[in-house]
Amino acid sequence: MTKISLTDILKNVMSFLERSGTEYMNWLNKLERKFGNWAIPNLIVWLIGAYTIGFVLYRVNPSIIGLLMLSPYHILHGQIWRLITWVFMPTDTNLVYLLIMALFYYQLGTTLERTWGTFRFNVYIFGGMLFTVIGAFLLYGIMYLLNGGVTTEMLLIGTSFSTSYINMSIFLAFACMYPDMQVLLMFIIPIKMKWMAAVYGVLIALSFFETGWAGRMAIFMSLLNFIIFFFSTRNLKRYTPHEVHRRQKFKADMRRPQGYAGGAKHKCAVCGRTELDDPTLEFRFCSKCEGNYEYCQDHLFTHQHIRLS
Repeated sequence: MTKISLTDILKNVMSFLERSGTEYMNWLNKLERKFGNWAIPNLIVWLIGAYTIGFVLYRVNPSIIGLLMLSPYHILHGQIWRLITWVFMPTDTNLVYLLIMALFYYQLGTTLERTWGTFRFNVYIFGGMLFTVIGAFLLYGIMYLLNGGVTTEMLLIGTSFSTSYINMSIFLAFACMYPDMQVLLMFIIPIKMKWMAAVYGVLIALSFFETGWAGRMAIFMSLLNFIIFFFSTRNLKRYTPHEVHRRQKFKADMRRPQGYAGGAKHKCAVCGRTELDDPTLEFRFCSKCEGNYEYCQDHLFTHQHIRLS
């Protein structure tokens, strides 16, 4: 009988996750081509705005938070607005902490959106929200079957599901993309993102074992969203801020109206030919050149890359 070691099992699991990640990226590319125009720009601003509204509602009437929670029991009994309003629950009731959190995650969110693109950032955030909702209902269903009915603990599931775990996934994704970026902890201590992520990971692990099943499910579903992201992007090049700026400038140049002599829309930067000279010519922009340079099929792979610095 062939023995299967733990190492072999882990290798098989890793291989499966990598294949799944590749398939996920291919699927995401197809979705972006079809629905990319429907993505919401500056989504992190809307998310912070929702926290702010929730904070104001809490200050006006603290009991109203109970009507916003993601409670599967109440949703199944007609309060379907909770599927959306749980996003408005403030991550903290302290104004100073809320302002610091808003500023910090605004920087993380806008940077990730510039790096991935608006559509992919939307998918990541809404995917995390979807996983959170699924996790809440999954836990409710399991507890219902085990207990043979509704218990007090099941009515309180919503207290453990909040957007704080969405923020957690944003932080981990940023640390994954920019592990060596340095930030100021408490606005004083310089520290790299990878070390902050390591400390954060330890705190998450402690919280996972100390909290109840509802908290564990919320943490797990948020981590699941991050894990899918990690394995679908682990082979991508890590972007530096300079590279992000260069990509943005290139896209901006691409959006500007262009035109050449005779009404031509394409022109090779090497030979100067346009589609008017030869309708069979194909033109492509070179991603390795710094600037907005287009080449015909004869010079796309043979030209010398242009470096501005």
